[in-house]
Amino acid sequence: MTASTPAASPHVMNTYGRVPIALARGQGSRVWDVNGKEYLDGLGGIAVNTLGHNHAKLVPALQDQLTKLIHTSNYYHVPLQETLAAKLVELSGMTNVFFCNSGLEANEAALKIARKYGVDKGIARPEIVVYEKAFHGRSIATMSATGNPKIHSGFGPLVEGFVRVPVNDIEGIKKATEGNPNVVAVFFETIQGEGGINPMRVEYLQQLRKLCDERDWLMMIDEVQCGMGRTGKWFAHQWAGIVPDVMPLAKGLGSGVPIGAVVAGPKAANVLQPGNHGTTFGGNPLAMRAGVETIRIMEEDGLLAHAATVGDHLKAALQRELGSLPGVKEIRGQGLMLGIELTKPCGALIGRAAEAGLLLSVTADTVIRLVPPLILTTAEADEIVAKLVPLVQAILAE
Repeated sequence: MTASTPAASPHVMNTYGRVPIALARGQGSRVWDVNGKEYLDGLGGIAVNTLGHNHAKLVPALQDQLTKLIHTSNYYHVPLQETLAAKLVELSGMTNVFFCNSGLEANEAALKIARKYGVDKGIARPEIVVYEKAFHGRSIATMSATGNPKIHSGFGPLVEGFVRVPVNDIEGIKKATEGNPNVVAVFFETIQGEGGINPMRVEYLQQLRKLCDERDWLMMIDEVQCGMGRTGKWFAHQWAGIVPDVMPLAKGLGSGVPIGAVVAGPKAANVLQPGNHGTTFGGNPLAMRAGVETIRIMEEDGLLAHAATVGDHLKAALQRELGSLPGVKEIRGQGLMLGIELTKPCGALIGRAAEAGLLLSVTADTVIRLVPPLILTTAEADEIVAKLVPLVQAILAE
């Protein structure tokens, strides 16, 4: 690619509204485009690049794995699968893991587990509780579980078997499921990502765990975006002191190498048997090495505590500089998963921030999302604020 402003490709399918930059390299929490312009990465590949770019411990490990095995298939045992699964079981308090390639695939597998769990109990048409503003992926099933009409548009008929409820309303879920013997699971994000950085309250999570136990439902928590240390604990639901029955993971687990996982507890771990589910690429040695090394480095470098500390610093600075502005509705989130909700659409900020040397995204039309690498420093957090504040002030003044 030549050093110029990239044009839309005539050959790549037109499925993304891209910012007109092409990134060429990265180091830490910074990236450079093909013209040499530097950007502070406040997006982290959408909560994927846990360790930032070109990490001194990760890159040699991946290079080493490339010289050994990249892919073998699941006809054979993959020792690194057991290594990574054992670590995820240790960190989660759960029992078994299935590996795939993405958050969508992990969520799809969770939905299959829930349906078969119901069928195995004699429920012919199992139903799953999902939430308003949720996002679980873009396959036909995960899209149907998603609570965004824009995502659904043009792809009907949707998959049936979902009961939709509002966030943080325990009476609402009781009312919506009253007298319905077909409900088998509740499926939700601890902090909704694409839906606008909407956290589930600790007391609600605890009430929901109790309700699932009372009704023999699977509690399925989508930690694809909010998991892997992003909030300052390994998984965001751990702030509530609960353990789910099913937990899809992806994004940050491989620090940029495509990977997905479904972690299951005793109630769900044996639902899928040989022939029920599978994947060609899932659990390949390269992805497994990426997961193993990501967790090892996070532990060695104390990145959970770091994410909590820097996230608190960033949130406080955003609150101080923006919180009292007319037009700033709320600043919310935890650790290094933060959202700034404005009272007006702000999609234009994506391009304007890039021009100012800052990468970020806008979700739910009005929410600025910051999900930087977990190695972000307090100085870089201050730099994010310094770049972002005048842009927000300008768009609110328009």
